[in-house]
Order: sequence, then structure tokens, then C-alpha cells
Amino acid sequence: MSSLTPTARVILGMLKLGVRTGYDIKKAIDTSTRFFWGASFGQIYPELRRLRDEGLIEGEDVPRGQVKRTVYSLTPAGEQALQDWLTDTESFTFEMRDEGLLRLFFGDALSPDEVVANLRAQQGFLELVLARLREIEVDARTGFAAEDQLHPYLALEYGIGLITWMRDWYVKTEQHLAAGKPLLELDHDEPAGRERRLGPTG
Repeated sequence: MSSLTPTARVILGMLKLGVRTGYDIKKAIDTSTRFFWGASFGQIYPELRRLRDEGLIEGEDVPRGQVKRTVYSLTPAGEQALQDWLTDTESFTFEMRDEGLLRLFFGDALSPDEVVANLRAQQGFLELVLARLREIEVDARTGFAAEDQLHPYLALEYGIGLITWMRDWYVKTEQHLAAGKPLLELDHDEPAGRERRLGPTG
């Protein structure tokens, strides 16, 4: 089982992909893994220092003008730690933080109209996320990512499919509740507008 922290995993992975500074790691995360595995500057820089202290990465001061700048790279031990984590098939971390879903979970504290308003707002948010992922997809198709980095592209395709499903789920749920239909009649296996009809046995 890997002993790497969640932030260390993404840092070592980004260094392996050729990202070199703390700033650039954050920038790379913000345009890729943040949709499923984020990290803030407040997490990245302390973790970089810890990884260097543990001998998993090494840093070289390479100032840019008056700006202090440290360029990092993996050590052999860091390469091995990354390899061990990437090939660990015994343990997985799954954590999804969806504030819209959390609000829905506590929806009994709201009026039906307030619940529907929240569902509509979440639809709008997911549309924005989906639009951003589509922009990244276009860049990937026309740039190096689709040719030289197949697996980030596959993760992007997964994200587009997942967010599309989530958006559609919120649309159908909002339409169903806005129409005042019983929750038990809501069937997400059916396309929008074709809610399941319950018979005498359900």
C-alpha cells in the first residue's frame, strides 16, 4: 500500500509528465486533474518541501529575474515511489465532493420550490463545467495531448461522459419535481419526459 499523501501523488505524477515548478504544477492541475483530484498552493508547496526532505524529489534554484524559482525533478526513489503507487491494485481512494448533491440531500429542510431552484442552479454549473471540458477536448485533439499523452485524454473523455450524465440527471430530476410528481415515479433509466409509471405492485 502506497504511503504517499493525496497531494504527493499528483505532484510526483506531474513531475513525471515534465512539469517542473510549484507554480506550473498548480497551473497544470487547474487545467486537468482538478476536476477529479485538486490541490491548492497551500498544499503543493509544503508537500514539495516534504518530498524533498524525504529524498523523493530534488530542487534547484533557478531564479527568473528577481523572482525566486525552484525547479524540481524526481529522484530514483521518487520514480520508484510513483511506480509503486501507480501499480498498487490493492487500495483505492474514492471521494466525491458535490455541493449541489449535498444540498439535495438536505432538501427536506427547504420548500419544494427552493429544491427545484437548487437543481436548476446545479444544471447551470454543470453546463459551465462541461463547456470547459469541451474546450480542453478541442485543444487536446489539435495539440500534443491526444498523440503523446493518450491517458490524460482518456481521463478527459471519462470526465465529459460523467458530467454529461450528471447534468442530465439534474435536468430530469428538476423537471420531475417541478411538475409535482411523486418521487417514487422518478426513473433515471428512462429518457427525460418518460417517467416510469408505477402499477399496483410498484
